[in-house]
Amino acid sequence: MSPIALSLKPFNRFIKNESSPSILLLVVTVATLLAVNLGLHESYVHLLHEEFVIGYSKFTLSKSLHHWINDGLMALFFFSVGLAIKREISIGELSTIRKASLPVFAALGGMVFPVIFFLLLNNTAETQDGWAIPMATDIAFTIGIMNLLGKRVPHALKVFITAFAVVDDLGAILVIAIYYSTSIQMHLILSAISLFLLLLILTRFGLYNKYFYTVVSIAIWLLLLRSGIHATIAGVLVAFAIPIRKKRKISRFPKHIQKAVDQFKSLKGKIPSRYILTEHEMKAIKRIDRLTEQVQTPLQKAENKLEGWVAFAIMPLFAFANAGVKIDAESFIQIDFSMIIAASLLFGKLIGISLFCYLAIKMKLASLPENASFKQLSITSLLGGVGFTMSLFIANLAFEYNHFIDASKIGILLGSILAGTIGYFLLKSTLTRESDSPG
Repeated sequence: MSPIALSLKPFNRFIKNESSPSILLLVVTVATLLAVNLGLHESYVHLLHEEFVIGYSKFTLSKSLHHWINDGLMALFFFSVGLAIKREISIGELSTIRKASLPVFAALGGMVFPVIFFLLLNNTAETQDGWAIPMATDIAFTIGIMNLLGKRVPHALKVFITAFAVVDDLGAILVIAIYYSTSIQMHLILSAISLFLLLLILTRFGLYNKYFYTVVSIAIWLLLLRSGIHATIAGVLVAFAIPIRKKRKISRFPKHIQKAVDQFKSLKGKIPSRYILTEHEMKAIKRIDRLTEQVQTPLQKAENKLEGWVAFAIMPLFAFANAGVKIDAESFIQIDFSMIIAASLLFGKLIGISLFCYLAIKMKLASLPENASFKQLSITSLLGGVGFTMSLFIANLAFEYNHFIDASKIGILLGSILAGTIGYFLLKSTLTRESDSPG
């Protein structure tokens, strides 16, 4: 093994670890908070407000770095969320009523009760627009915490929390699209919907082309950016237009790929070289590439390609751009509001998810995840209080004034830390006791 490959081995191990995205997100969040509170606040604010321009002549789009991350990169995050939602609805844990019932009930409880808690505790008219902040669950952090416990966590419990978080994300997306949209320009929205319908028609007739879809997707994003509806919704719309069917049947794939590989083996290069292939060898390689591309669904390919970018680039950048809260004497002016958000995340999620799951199971509308107890399910509902990404995103949409946004962020961070820490240790304790008990 070369020295470079050897030096990259720890990095590759980290990338492949299932918990790495949540660990990286936590590190970036803590590092940003420390930097902002140890003398770099002005530089941080200046960097986020730096204008970046794309385009030429009269056709330019100028946004601050903060807006490019929240409106641009987060559209890709929502695209990946949309792909996950479509996959789960089509063939996954939301594809049948029986499968979807428990995660759907859990998500409803996990959205309704935090909002009820918030509205009951918050009597200030100026901050009422933040009602949706505690209804969100951060799927990356939640799954990351469960992955830290390894194989002791029943697989069905991981499937449940993933499906629940997907439904929860769908609810948050609808709230953003309906409630947090201002100065609606219907002609732009109708134009975006027309392009979306065009993609759906092309998908229906098997006319998918990734380059054309990319161009149309950018057009939909630009239209929604100007329309008053948050531009990230474009990511979800486009995701639902991505085909989930393969171009080539899987049963025929082994035969065709073997034939292509045999053809490549039979070729003897006329120019022996360790660096280049002959023209015939290149054609054989392209045939293999084409076959492997045709056997994968466009949705699956998009998910796989985006997974690393979302986990190791987009979400850490979002954390960097949104977690930089300066904690000083002024921060505690709105400490009551921060505590309301933290309490709504922690207790609203715990009570809402547990209660709705209990009622669904008692009424025989759903069943417990396989090999999981109701105690484990209740503790898992506590992990639903890790709001972070989507909660921070909604906080930026809910308020114009920085002191309300900063107070929201403090509440989100406090609630998420408490929910994640308490949930982790309780679940670890429960799993350890149940694995040690006889029978």
